[in-house]
Amino acid sequence: MIDENERDDAGAAYEQLRPARMQIETTVLMCRGDKSHPTELVDISATGALLRRPLGWVGEPGQSWVLDMIFGHNLHIHLQAEVARISEHHIGFSYTHIPEDKQVPLWNLLGGYADILENWKG
Repeated sequence: MIDENERDDAGAAYEQLRPARMQIETTVLMCRGDKSHPTELVDISATGALLRRPLGWVGEPGQSWVLDMIFGHNLHIHLQAEVARISEHHIGFSYTHIPEDKQVPLWNLLGGYADILENWKG
């Protein structure tokens, strides 16, 4: 497996496969200890989620956060995730614990996206 930071001799990033992202916007509450930040979901996959970086948010890769995502009137997904990457405008999370009763609703939300891989330049 190629490390996502590896590049070819010309400096171009290698193309890799990752779980497909489903673009969907919804409200998310990020919580860690006594800190909480409301924000928005940018996209979601079978392995993680990309959120808009809230103003004033301070964090670092590897930190564990609880994410509460609300989809419509019927679906509330509460899970634990780790900060995988940070940019000026976004925070990428990787799921670390999805409660058993939320796994099927998450896969149903993702539909066909749960099983699809897409190209990605790392």
